[in-house]
Amino acid sequence: MSSETTTTIPEAAAVPPPGPAPVNNKRVPQGHRRLLTRRDRITLGFMAGVPTVLHVALVWVTALASIALAFTSWDGIGFGSIKWVGLDNFKQLFNNNPQFWPAVEHNVIWFVVLILIPTPFGLFLAVQLDKKIRFSRVYQTAFFLPVVVSLAVTGFVWQLVYNPDTGLINSLIGANKPGHYIDWIGDPHLNLWAVLIAASWRHTGYMMILYLAGLKGVDPSLREASSLDGANEWQTFKNVIFPTLRPTNTVVLVVTIIEALRAFDLVFVFNKGAQGTELLSILITNNIIGESSRIGYGSAIAVVLLVISLVVIIPYLISTFRKERQA
Repeated sequence: MSSETTTTIPEAAAVPPPGPAPVNNKRVPQGHRRLLTRRDRITLGFMAGVPTVLHVALVWVTALASIALAFTSWDGIGFGSIKWVGLDNFKQLFNNNPQFWPAVEHNVIWFVVLILIPTPFGLFLAVQLDKKIRFSRVYQTAFFLPVVVSLAVTGFVWQLVYNPDTGLINSLIGANKPGHYIDWIGDPHLNLWAVLIAASWRHTGYMMILYLAGLKGVDPSLREASSLDGANEWQTFKNVIFPTLRPTNTVVLVVTIIEALRAFDLVFVFNKGAQGTELLSILITNNIIGESSRIGYGSAIAVVLLVISLVVIIPYLISTFRKERQA
């Protein structure tokens, strides 16, 4: 009897085939990804939606409605009383309103005074504070304080200063005695300039901050190179520093024009825009919410003010966007 012996040979270890190793497409878990819950989405929608709705309703809708109402006659009582009059409001405004052109003239005077007096003075203060003198933070706060204070409060403060009887100015010049009073607010030859002094007092701090921010961006190496060339302080400022402030000057010009066009609070607090202080903003307010309530006519004045503003703002925006594209 023959017996066969079976020999078990261990299998050879699997050898990977030649070529690139297979890629394992199985994703390794990276942890639980946190998704926004329904409550989070509602909260975000509320936070973004409410400001958007308010902005559209209070800015765009009112602006478009004002443009449409400028061509109508409406006393504000019921929508059924709105009547289409075409360009009659503008014709009456340009030809028959004795307050319109003086108001335009006063707005122009407002701009000229702001650009010639407080703007250079604000630049001067910015240059001095940029020298890192002692207590510069205190001085910046003191000069900028009028900008933070409400214009209505500023108007009340300057009313006390201009008071004919107990005011500071009349007390200093001896014009607070009977028969020698100077009525700074009631005199139509003085009240506009009195308001402009108060506006310049506030505007100076605004310009100081804008120019101070521009001076902080000037490369210090330019000052050093100018000093090595033997230039004095005035020559350095005129030939080196001031040309680099060109973007700041553009902003200052646009801001000053806007401030001149939207001037309202100070004049309204002083004497409500009467007797020599007429402004376009005052005429709009008096016609829309005044006793006569000529909403269509007041809207026509608002459209004129809007067009003047756009003439200034649109070129500024075009220039700004063009510089961003070039950068």
